[in-house]
Amino acid sequence: MVSKIAVDAMGGDNSPVAEIAGAVAACRQWGYEIILVGDTEKIAAELKKHRTEGLGLRIHHASQVIGMEDSASDAVRKKKDSSIRVAFDLVKQGEADAVVSAGNSGAIMAAGMVVLRRVKGIDRPAIGTLIPNLKDQTMVLDMGANVECKPNNLYQFAVMGSLYVEHVLGKVKPRVGLLSNGSEEKKGNELTRETHLLLKDSSLNYIGYVEGGDVYNGSVDVVVCDGFVGNILLKVSEGLAVAVGTMLRREIQSRFWARVGYLLSRPAFKSFKRKINPAEYGGALLLGIAGTGVICHGSSDPVAISIAIHQASEFAKIRIEERLAEFF
Repeated sequence: MVSKIAVDAMGGDNSPVAEIAGAVAACRQWGYEIILVGDTEKIAAELKKHRTEGLGLRIHHASQVIGMEDSASDAVRKKKDSSIRVAFDLVKQGEADAVVSAGNSGAIMAAGMVVLRRVKGIDRPAIGTLIPNLKDQTMVLDMGANVECKPNNLYQFAVMGSLYVEHVLGKVKPRVGLLSNGSEEKKGNELTRETHLLLKDSSLNYIGYVEGGDVYNGSVDVVVCDGFVGNILLKVSEGLAVAVGTMLRREIQSRFWARVGYLLSRPAFKSFKRKINPAEYGGALLLGIAGTGVICHGSSDPVAISIAIHQASEFAKIRIEERLAEFF
């Protein structure tokens, strides 16, 4: 069955340009049916710049936009015709299978909770992001939705992350680690120590405390932390990727033989750039709501939007909310 994805066309920093280009690319590559949600006039004008004959694209009008400066929960309740909320309404009504948005992440989370509700047994949904490691990928959650957490919240994040890695990435008994300031049991704080005891007594493949470097070395499949720590980890990772690329470019440009070496190693550099490029991983998954939502970075380009649409389709197919309900 062809997936139907509702794309919030008005949420990103450069909307609706990137959203529409990404949607067109996803339709061409995977044959999805995509509903572009937002200002009909603006979307139609941008669509005219693309060849869309035979593609499963249609527009669903939404008269309001939730900005980055808006209070997320208030905006979702007051702006009931916003592109973010309308996109989730389409999922609730069965007209779409998933939502993709590069808008206000707090509003996306709030809309998912208000419109689709939480999965039974989940107190707080979380944002999960795949980060490249030396072997493949590490799922890290929460990445910013829940700044203050209780031990049971982190336990639930671990369950959600483990189920995702098992059923989407195909890993049997994913290794789950709890992010701390050391691998010894005496390390951590009150939150991590209490969570550690919960995870030790669970049926998950819990390997104990992990440190920041373990996110990247491939020794763990799921890393759990509160949203404050997770968001810092994400921003540091993104900043480091940019810094490494910039430093390499400067070194190559400053030496003749380095430029020669670069020409010989160009394929390897291109492969490395793709591996650390956030766009190649699409968006972050909204886990714990009774449906599928993918949150993209506000500055996402068409490639990131396209991959996020594919990611949303694949995620929706496994119906992880049903698996979570069974677990709890």
